[in-house]
Amino acid sequence: QVQLVESGGGLVQAGDSLRLSCAPSERTFSSYAMGWFRQAPGKERDFVAAIRWIGGTTKYADSVKGRFTISKDNAKKSLYLQMNSLKPEDSAVYYCAAADRRIGLDELEEYNYWGQGTQVTVSS
Repeated sequence: QVQLVESGGGLVQAGDSLRLSCAPSERTFSSYAMGWFRQAPGKERDFVAAIRWIGGTTKYADSVKGRFTISKDNAKKSLYLQMNSLKPEDSAVYYCAAADRRIGLDELEEYNYWGQGTQVTVSS
């Protein structure tokens, strides 16, 4: 089973930036789409951003539009999330996800590979 490994989380102040990375454990892994979701304590896991691997179509949650940018490296099969102008309400565990078949980019239940998550904490 392919593993997704996230990195780049941490503790920052409001207004700072962070860049999250996600890579599959097998370089031969091929996905239809990859995305980022987040879960704050006591809340459901929510969609943040996603990208279609062929064509590069992206989708963002309204709460992060204009601040977060999702991107990919085709050669490394890696996924990134550049987070700028961070707010305390962005604090959560961020999960990388991948789907190996056609899905709705913001449909959490349709992703069939998940990482373990990386903590992002934004202090005010």
